[in-house]
Parts: sequence; C-alpha cells; structure tokens
Amino acid sequence: MSTGRTDSAAAAAAGGCPVVHGAPTSTASSTMDFWPSSLNLDILAQHDRKTDPMGEGFDYRAAFAQLDVEALKQDVRDLMTDSQSWWPADWGHYGGLMIRMAWHAAGTYRVADGRGGGGTGNQRFAPLDSWPDNVNLDKARRLLWPVKKKYGSRISWADLIILAGTMAYETMGLKSFGFGFGREDIWHPEKDIYWGSEKEWLTAARYAGDGDRESLENPLAAVVMGLIYVNPEGPGGTPDPLTTARDIRVTFGRMAMNDEETVALTIGGHTVGKAHGNGNAADLGPDPETASVEEPQDQGLGWISRAERGIGRDSVTSGLEGAWTTSPTTWDDGYLDLLLNYEWEQGFSPAGAHQWVPVDLPEDKWPVDVEDPTLRRRPIMTDADMALKVDPGFRAICERFAADFDYLSESFARAWFKLTHRDMGPKARYLGPDVPSEDLLWMDPIPAGSTAYDIAATRRLLADSGLTIADMVATAWDSARTYRQSDMRGGANGARLRLAPQKDWAGNEPERLAQVLAVYERVAAETGASVADVIVLGGNVAIERAAAAAGYEAVVPFTPGRGDAIAEQTDVVSFEWLEPVHDGYRNWLKDRYAVSPEELMLDRTQLMGLTAPEMVVLVGGLRVLGANYGGSPQGVLTDRVGELTTDFFVNLCDMGNTWAPAGEGSYEIRDRATGAVRWTASRLDLVFGSNSVLRSYVEVYAQDDNGRKFVDDFVAAWTKVMNADRFDV
Repeated sequence: MSTGRTDSAAAAAAGGCPVVHGAPTSTASSTMDFWPSSLNLDILAQHDRKTDPMGEGFDYRAAFAQLDVEALKQDVRDLMTDSQSWWPADWGHYGGLMIRMAWHAAGTYRVADGRGGGGTGNQRFAPLDSWPDNVNLDKARRLLWPVKKKYGSRISWADLIILAGTMAYETMGLKSFGFGFGREDIWHPEKDIYWGSEKEWLTAARYAGDGDRESLENPLAAVVMGLIYVNPEGPGGTPDPLTTARDIRVTFGRMAMNDEETVALTIGGHTVGKAHGNGNAADLGPDPETASVEEPQDQGLGWISRAERGIGRDSVTSGLEGAWTTSPTTWDDGYLDLLLNYEWEQGFSPAGAHQWVPVDLPEDKWPVDVEDPTLRRRPIMTDADMALKVDPGFRAICERFAADFDYLSESFARAWFKLTHRDMGPKARYLGPDVPSEDLLWMDPIPAGSTAYDIAATRRLLADSGLTIADMVATAWDSARTYRQSDMRGGANGARLRLAPQKDWAGNEPERLAQVLAVYERVAAETGASVADVIVLGGNVAIERAAAAAGYEAVVPFTPGRGDAIAEQTDVVSFEWLEPVHDGYRNWLKDRYAVSPEELMLDRTQLMGLTAPEMVVLVGGLRVLGANYGGSPQGVLTDRVGELTTDFFVNLCDMGNTWAPAGEGSYEIRDRATGAVRWTASRLDLVFGSNSVLRSYVEVYAQDDNGRKFVDDFVAAWTKVMNADRFDV
C-alpha cells in the first residue's frame, strides 16, 4: 500500500536530505567544471527579465515621474544627522559614510569597456557588496532603507545611492553642479564584469614582472583585487608617495579623469569624513556574502565586530584611523592647509596600518573626537594624499586650488558630477529637475536631427547611388557597432564615423569608408537628412534589396531624427577607447590576441546588448550579404552573395562537407565526395557549428521552413543594433 510520499519525502522523514548535494541549488559545481574549455555563453544571458521582480511592464521613467523629488531630497538631508545607536554617525553626521558609499559605487567605472559604475545599483550584490574596500558600506545602505521603503519603486537603489552622496556634500556646504536621475536597478550579480584573475582578496597579479606601473592589465583600473582605487598605505602596502602618484594617474586615467579632476576628487573626498581603524581588524566577522543566516545582530549585515564595542570611535573599516581635516563635516579648504603647510611623517594606526601623521601641527587644528567634542585626535594623511604633495604635477594643481577656494569648489563639483554620471550615457537619459543645462564634452553631445525630410525620396537616392549592398550594410554596421550598453556610449547617432578618430580606425576601412561617406554627404545635402540617418537608412535599403533577391519582401523599420555631431563635440581621447580591434560579425581581427576570437565576440556582443540568438542570426546574415572586412570570402558559405538567404546555416550543418585547417587560423570547407574546396572559413565560423548551444540556434535557421523566420529575425536584430543609442525612441 502506498503512503503517498515520494522517495525524497520518505528520506527526509527518515532524517536523510531530500536534495542531492551539489545539485542546482549549490554553486559547488557546474557543467563548465567538467568542460572548462567549452565556450561559456552565460555572459549573453545576464539580467534576464525573469529575475526582475518588477516584471516586463514596469517603466522606471514613468514611475519616477510620480516622485516628489524635493521631498525625497529633504528626507535624505534629514537622514544625514539622524544618528542611529546601532551604527552611530561620526560627529553626528553620516555625510562621510554616504559619500564613500556613492563614491565606491561610481568609482568602479572604467573607460576601457565602460563597465562598472553606479548606474545599476550593483553594489547590493556580490562581489561588490563584500569587497574589502567596501567594508561597512552595507550599513550605509541599511540606513537608507527607510527612505527607499517610503518612496518605493519611484526611486531606484542605483539613483538613491548616488543621490545620498550628492546630498551629503550639499549638507556640508558644497554647491553641487547638478544631478540626473534615471539609473535602473539590476536584480542579480553582474557576472560579465572582469575584476581581475586573482583568487585572493588584496593580492595583485595584474602588472608586468618588471614593475612598470603603466603595465596594469586592461581593462582594470584598481591596483589590487578588492580595492576601488590605489592602496592607501602605498604600493603593496609600503609607503612610497611618488610610486603611488604613478598609480593614481593610471587608475584615475582609466576612469576617464585628467590630472586636475583627479586632484580635485582626492581633495574633495578627503575634505570630509574619516578613516576607521581604531581596533583590531581580526575582530571583524565575515563579509555579507560569507556570513551565515545564524550571524548575530541584523540579518544581511557583514563585518560585525566581535570586539566589546566595535562601533563609533571603535569601528574598523580600512584600518587607517583619523580624519584629514580640522572640520570633517564642513566643506572648506582645510585639507590643503594641513597637507601643504605642515610636515608629515610615517606612522601607524591602532590597527597597524601605515599612515602619515603631522609633525608640527598645533593641537587646535586637530579634529575633535567623533563622540566626545572635549577630546581632540591627530589628523592623518594616506600615501595617496602625500602623493599630491610630492608629485610636481599634482603639487602645482594643489597650489592653484589652495589659492582659489571657489575654483576648487567648482572644479570638485564638476568632477564629482562626472564621476557619478559618467556611466549614464547621453544627457537625454537624465531625469529630474536638477539636470544641468550645460552640455559637457564627456557626455558626447549630439545636436537634434531633422525629421522633416522626405524619407521615400532619400530611399530612392540611396537605391540609385551605385553603392553595393555590402558597402551600405558594412558602413551602417560600423557606425552602430561602437555602442556599449555598459555606459551607453557610441552608436550610429551623431555620425561620428565621419569624424576623427573613427574615420581613421583600421576596423572601419578608411579608404572604402571615405568613398561611401562622399556619396552619403551628397544625399544628405540634397534631402535635408542628417548623415547619421542616411548611413542607417542606406543599410536598411540594402537589406530590403537583399531580402527581395532571396524571394522575401521585407521592410526594415526606420525612425528618423539622428543628428550629426561635429568635431568640437567629440572628445577624441575618450573615443579612442571605443575603437574596435576585433569584430566577429565582419570576421575581422586587428591582431592576434591571447583571448580566442569567439570569446572576443561574446564580449562585444554583450556590450552591444545582444542575445545569443541575435548574435547567430546577425552573423549568418552579414556573412551572406558579403559584409566581411575587406570583402574577405571567409565564412561567406554561399554562392549567392548579396542575397539574404539561410545558406550560412545550411552549409554549416551539411554533412556533405568536411573541414580542414588551411593555416593562419583559416579552414577549407571541402566537398566530402570530391574533395573540392567549396569555401574558406575562420575559426569563429566553425564555432557556430561545433558549439552545442550555438549549433542549436544554427539548426533552427537551417531548416527548410524557416527562411521567412530568418529574414524577420535578422531585420529585428539589425533594427535593435541601429536603434540601440536612440534613447528618444
């Protein structure tokens, strides 16, 4: 007679575990552990909407429109001085803590790939929530929870974290440059961001062996795994201000900051708040990700001190201990006064960290204790602070700031705004009443484009232009492929393809590009359309013609209104980071790299915001359209070049073909029966037939009944790429 219980239930009742150990509920093992060399497509499945509790219909911009911004800002201001017993505010003001939280959220941004930054609220998740450099920032977010709870979905965590830092400065006396809302939250860790190869916190394996500080591995900006910037104790934990100065330049340069912005940010960051190291770091409990559910005190918090007290003046964060200025809750010029006008020597914090202490500073310039105003404590400087003093270039900037406090205040406000908004993309994405009217160069400004021209007439001119399908498709693709969803930079809008540095990039085939652009400039002048619109429309016209040649009617959606940027609106140095050095979609590598072509392609695909199926359909279409770099025949796999057919997929799956290496990363595809060479292909082409996941997509389009589906899916993916930077659509 059955008991109605499953074997698992029976096992549980008998004291056994009903879940197989190491099953999908565990992170102990995965398929990739068995086949570590297999191509991992997980990077293209990040932020699947199934993990979003708000649902696909949620519109943050619409929700934000219902927010009382001034009421929110006042609540955040009030929070600054509402000290809580479970985590008391230094000097009764949470400003320093909130600034550090916002800074460490925004400061992860790196210009090389646009990843990191505060635009997604990713500080709530691993690894950032548990980085050694983010010790006790979980307390700052928990202090903000009542505000988030009150305003709900009208304000994202991402916006609130950055707003808290900006409001903190305002309550301390700094006039902010402005603020833009519009950051949308993610709902699980970002596994697509490479933070370094090190397996242990606070170790570094990211420099060449010769000690060259410029050799910091790309795209990384931080000098050590688990730090946001440089080591405050000095390189490798040993004080050396001049070497630290070199580290600062590299790190902040990779955050898109110049020397003046770097100095302003360092001064402004250390004008308020303090470092915490009045105790033993060994007394700290595990970080939030490591802490068990049985950890004492408040659920979800990490770094709980085992010491008798461990809060207030006795808390430990960085291990350094002390404030930088006499008045750490006031925006003033005290930092430069103490740094430049007094002598400093090496010392140690109570936690044993290297720090610099004053030699001749009168006691009346010491800051008061964070809890007892009748006591005074010696201020400190970090190795990074001393770097500003001893490096000639940094020192000169410090002296200019010291001579003009208003200049310092404005410079810092602008640099803080850039730091906290750099990953948000164009100003068109900003929301709220405090968006500055000034168009800043790093925002990549683009003038408004016309929508009043005759689109049909423009189409006819393009169709009769004499340009080939391959030329029009490749030019549109090259214009749009620079888009990065990581920081919303690049894309077709602005037509910067015709400006330096893009017009000279090797990946854009400058000679061919110049010939195509000459035609497009004439079409734009004759019709009143922008060149940016003409570039995209030309690609669309070519695809429609190619679909018709394959026997399918297709209309590629087009939305006019792109503008044409000018050279004065283009930060050439910053745009150099967007230069493509590989493009699997056009079967091109600028050079040989340690990373395989297929891995490079996955990275590019993720930055463009495309899924794995979209990648497959675009590659198959671009191959048969003849859009390869330089007109290369590799991977074209069709005798009907220029027709939007499924031949690429069909011939990948055809067992009548065999593949054989042909040298230099090239392969020959031979007829199995006769041995005759039919086509050549690259390693990247082979991956689409050999990888089990990619082949499953390829087989869909190789089916006899999916020719129409292929055309429709290609048009949809193409349109997504062309419109990726159209935040007005």
